[in-house]
Amino acid sequence: MLVPHHIENLRPYEAGKSIESLQAESGLTEIYKLGSNENPLGPSPKVAEAIQKTIHQIFRYPDTKASRLREALAKRFKVKIENCVVGNGSEGIMSAIIGTFLHDKDEVLTASCTFTGFFVLTRARGLKLNTVPLKGFCFDLDAMAAAITPNTKIIFLCNPNNPTGTIFTRKEFERFMTKVPEGTLVILDEAYAEFALDNPDFPDSMSYRLDNCITLRTFSKVYGLAGMRIGYGFAHENLIQYILKVKLPFEPSVLAQAAAAAALEDQAFVEETLRVVREGRDFFVNSFKDIGLRVLPSEANFVTLVFNSEEEAMQIYEFLLKKGIIVRPLKNFGMEEGLRISVGKKEENIKCIEALQEIVKA
Repeated sequence: MLVPHHIENLRPYEAGKSIESLQAESGLTEIYKLGSNENPLGPSPKVAEAIQKTIHQIFRYPDTKASRLREALAKRFKVKIENCVVGNGSEGIMSAIIGTFLHDKDEVLTASCTFTGFFVLTRARGLKLNTVPLKGFCFDLDAMAAAITPNTKIIFLCNPNNPTGTIFTRKEFERFMTKVPEGTLVILDEAYAEFALDNPDFPDSMSYRLDNCITLRTFSKVYGLAGMRIGYGFAHENLIQYILKVKLPFEPSVLAQAAAAAALEDQAFVEETLRVVREGRDFFVNSFKDIGLRVLPSEANFVTLVFNSEEEAMQIYEFLLKKGIIVRPLKNFGMEEGLRISVGKKEENIKCIEALQEIVKA
């Protein structure tokens, strides 16, 4: 009786299978985790140094303004510190945005197959969430523009999209923005942007200055800090000042702030990550095609396979688990026939291909 109807029926975010859970279930000791889009190289060595230097400060509350990190972000992206916000992952900032700007009959618009964490955050507030199907496994921005209503307050775009790895282009984005009302906010989730910036068609949101857009990025992927839970965002200073009123005061943690600042300084590590991911991604795409599997074009650090049915996808998933290889089924994303496979180290990628070759032959 105490729980609102929308919470009682809320489907929580479901993370991918962990190494520990598969070990407990199977008894396997050699496991390859290719299901959560983590950095195959781990974090920069500079991160470990920063954590060691900061560990004695964990009895102190974090800097509520995260001044050092926000200044570093402002310098890197050539904006003012007033344009920057950080939080417990990009999801933490999403939650603050929803709490800041949405109320009463406000509605949210996004694609039917995209980052499910945003669905959970929106529905947990009892808000109306409208979705538009993907077109060719990509955001259909023309259809989304047509779906905007007078109550549409926030539009959520994920580029590259999770879980498909596809992008909408610069031309498509610019046409879309001409159709978005000034009073409607556009959240651009660019968690995988670094992997796509070499594509001239990718609309890097930081190359625009749009007053009703909020860019969200993360230290979880290319910087290898998924376990630290730290994300960052950029927007007009008027928007940021309101988000900072709602955001939890002591996030991110002392260690997370120090780790992120150190990671941001090590661009050589970022470049090495990009090299490893792009080589591994090309290897996956070519190998999947050689095997005869349908693979989507990807601009992220993962690739997505499309099978004939959910049953076939789950058969492949279960077979890979028996081989100690964790990938991500996509039913919870609304893509029952899909499997998402993260790019790992070279030897991990080879193990995955060998296992898929075995089941396809069988």
